[in-house]
Amino acid sequence: MKISEQWLRQWVNPTNTSEQLAEQLTMAGLEIDDRYAVARAFSGVVVGEVISVEQHPGADKLRVTQVNIGDAEPLQIVCGAPNVTVGMKAPVATVGAVLPSDDASNGKAGFKIKKSKLRGVASNGMLCGASEIDLVDDIDGLLELPEDAPVGTDIREYLGLDNQILDISITPNRGDCFSVRGIAREISVINDLPVQMPEISANTAGTAATPAVTVDAKEACPRYLLQSISNIDRSIDTPKWMQDALVQSGLRSHNFLVDVTNYVLMELGQPLHAFDADTIEGDIVVRLAQPDETITLLNEQTVTLTGDELVIADDKGALALAGIMGGQRSSVTDSTTNIVVESAFFNQLAIAARARRFGLHTDASQRFERGVDFELPALALARACDLITSITGGEAGQIVTAENLEHLPARAPITLPITKVRDVIGIDIEPTEMVRILTQLGFDVEQQSDSLICKPPSYRFDMSIREDLIEEIARIYGYDKIPSVLPHLQVSMDYDDTADLTHEIKLSLVDNGYMEAISFSFSDAKLEALLDDEALGEVLALANPISSDLAVMRRTLLSSLLPCVQYNLNRQQPRVRFFETGLSFVGQSISDLVQTPSIALVAVGDIWSEQAYQNRALDFYDLKHDIEQLLPAQIDSARIRYERSTLSFLHPGQSAELYIDDIYVGWLGQLHPNTAKQLDLPTTWVAQLSLAPLLIIAREQHAITTPSKFPQVRRDIAILVDSDISLQTLETTVRAAAGNLLTDLWLFDVYQGDKVPAGQRSLAFALIWQDSTQTLSDEAVKTATDEVVQALTDQHSVQLRDS
Repeated sequence: MKISEQWLRQWVNPTNTSEQLAEQLTMAGLEIDDRYAVARAFSGVVVGEVISVEQHPGADKLRVTQVNIGDAEPLQIVCGAPNVTVGMKAPVATVGAVLPSDDASNGKAGFKIKKSKLRGVASNGMLCGASEIDLVDDIDGLLELPEDAPVGTDIREYLGLDNQILDISITPNRGDCFSVRGIAREISVINDLPVQMPEISANTAGTAATPAVTVDAKEACPRYLLQSISNIDRSIDTPKWMQDALVQSGLRSHNFLVDVTNYVLMELGQPLHAFDADTIEGDIVVRLAQPDETITLLNEQTVTLTGDELVIADDKGALALAGIMGGQRSSVTDSTTNIVVESAFFNQLAIAARARRFGLHTDASQRFERGVDFELPALALARACDLITSITGGEAGQIVTAENLEHLPARAPITLPITKVRDVIGIDIEPTEMVRILTQLGFDVEQQSDSLICKPPSYRFDMSIREDLIEEIARIYGYDKIPSVLPHLQVSMDYDDTADLTHEIKLSLVDNGYMEAISFSFSDAKLEALLDDEALGEVLALANPISSDLAVMRRTLLSSLLPCVQYNLNRQQPRVRFFETGLSFVGQSISDLVQTPSIALVAVGDIWSEQAYQNRALDFYDLKHDIEQLLPAQIDSARIRYERSTLSFLHPGQSAELYIDDIYVGWLGQLHPNTAKQLDLPTTWVAQLSLAPLLIIAREQHAITTPSKFPQVRRDIAILVDSDISLQTLETTVRAAAGNLLTDLWLFDVYQGDKVPAGQRSLAFALIWQDSTQTLSDEAVKTATDEVVQALTDQHSVQLRDS
């Protein structure tokens, strides 16, 4: 936002220089993007009065003038401007004056005025147009100054060309600073100075009628004010002081009525709109647009409304797009003498995004989207009415107000413990200074014991928690006054090793040829349906998905990994290994959503790359091996248990559930052939484990034990057993019967064939026996082995094979 320093100092005038003022605002959070004078540097130009004009004897387009600049003798100046006349006042560059040059920015000197002769006639200076003194040319000719311009006065002083323009970057949360009043309020608090509000004359409402107002969209427009002004003298132009203020603020001057609304906008921060009263048919209605309703705006753009836009309408239709732009039908023209001025508070959410929808960006929408003071409409309407009636002699009419107070924003008090200020800022600030700062910022402050109870003003939409108040105190007190000190570090030995342990798990998979994938937590609802199982729980649909194929939260990380596999297979990569760590989400609503940190694997193709000797396809036991690599090497295999998985999207004979210490960890196996076929995938091996139990196991402290100095004894047993009895069940029986002397156990042979009865299989186990206190005798080993065989016989009807 651009703002004139001269205008600003009319409200509050500290002794600071322009540079110091800019520094103060920047340190207070209102960063100055640029600061520059109204006009570039020049000198020697004064106000002059033309006292005579004669035709040049040798040139039709030149005139010989006598110009009074306050000296004893007038200056003779040859001028070619078509508008030069006797009695006019204009800028005069005297001999020796230096005017700004287009090359001056490159380090070259400006244009210097010298005595000269034009077609044989002496010329002692130059009458100037606007461009010669670095202003915008509105006419072809001299810059005509007001009749009361004092002759001989330096033109920079008279026109305020040394005035600085501050280009301030306003952050989205500080909509209250989009005005001279808002910036002046900040400066007043920083410098502890009062704000000088302009005097606003009380306008006694006349007899002129104002249209009645009905607000249908009460939440979108909780406050709406309307006032008519009639019999406006349109022969009066916009005063120069108002034009200068607008131009220096980056706005063009249009006509007086439009300029007044823009002036109040820049001065107070309240957008206003003036309707031509003679074009309004019936009463005013503030309502939501009707679907497919059209309106032609002031920029001559016709837009079709969708139904959620707020409009100002009469009996004939929409008059304006509320808070954004007026309509052409009710626009104010140079012949308008009767107007109706609107001053309203529109809810931010009712305006936000509507302007962008139609490619519009207006000063009004910019302010309403960030939040306008809901107590400001009455003051702004009074200011606009005062300016119009005092300058043009118009007659103020009745004020019509429509309010729904229950829909106005609430300002809840915030409790600020005084000690909390020091805890956050790091220094002691006197409570009286805190009260001064907050009070001058507009807060209603009450000190109770060791706390401040602060009610934010109506214009501070960004105040809701005590940290907001602390930030206000710190920035006004001055960040530069807060010393830089090292923080007191409190070292905690409670180190969270979750990230490190998770990284070690990832590295073990990388060592086995897997690559990490990083995906969205969203997935395709169709894929979730293919991977549906009652055991997984409910799926959570997104209210506003970024795309149709990312419409639900994933219940399993397979929903993210399987599309990665498809992508690679479609690009001729036959061997794929991926893993991913992340959250899985189960639940139909946010309130009952369960998020589980998990790790998932997916593998397709041969066990080795195709260059390997004696290659083969990956099978269940390869996947099981990769899973067990995630477990610590020291873990006792007796703690690990597998059970057949019943998940519907897994192959019923090629899948299992993993338990450690009887705690469910996850599942692994082959993707069901039907599911793989629907996804156009070959044989696919998948697994998903919860990270929490894996991390618990990884954190276990394993005591270092001295290896036994006594020898091990191995005994092998071969048994015939029914095929439907799982290896897991047999191993559990063996360990239970063997006792503490059994240190290791593994299966080393499986046989099914003609020499084995149908429905049975031959299994060969290796049993390792060892005592840490003595050498085992043959008899002790035989007794322990016999107990194992007996337990297998009793519990599973096995037959011992002698050969």
